[in-house]
Amino acid sequence: MPSRRSHTSLPSSSSRITQEQIADLLSKLQQLLPESRVRSNERVSSATVLQETCNYIKSLHRDIDDLTARLGELLAAAGGVSSEEAAIIRSLLM
Repeated sequence: MPSRRSHTSLPSSSSRITQEQIADLLSKLQQLLPESRVRSNERVSSATVLQETCNYIKSLHRDIDDLTARLGELLAAAGGVSSEEAAIIRSLLM
C-alpha cells in the first residue's frame, strides 16, 4: 500500500530529532505534570506521559471554562459593570 505522506514532507536526516532528544523532551514534559512530580524517580512510558499530558491539558481547559462562567456570573451580579464591559473582559480572558 503506497504511503499517503509526500516524500517532500519528510524531514531531512540533518533535521531529524534523535531518540535522546525525544527522551529529554518527554522527561521535561513529565516534570511539568503535577502528578508526575510525586513519582519523578519512577520510569514511565512515553505513551503514559503523553496521555497524562493530554488529560492535564483537557483539565486545564475545563478549569478555564468553569472560571470564565463563574466570572460571567460575578460580573452579572455586580450591577456596576455593563454588558459591553463584561463582554470585553471575557474576550480578554479567552
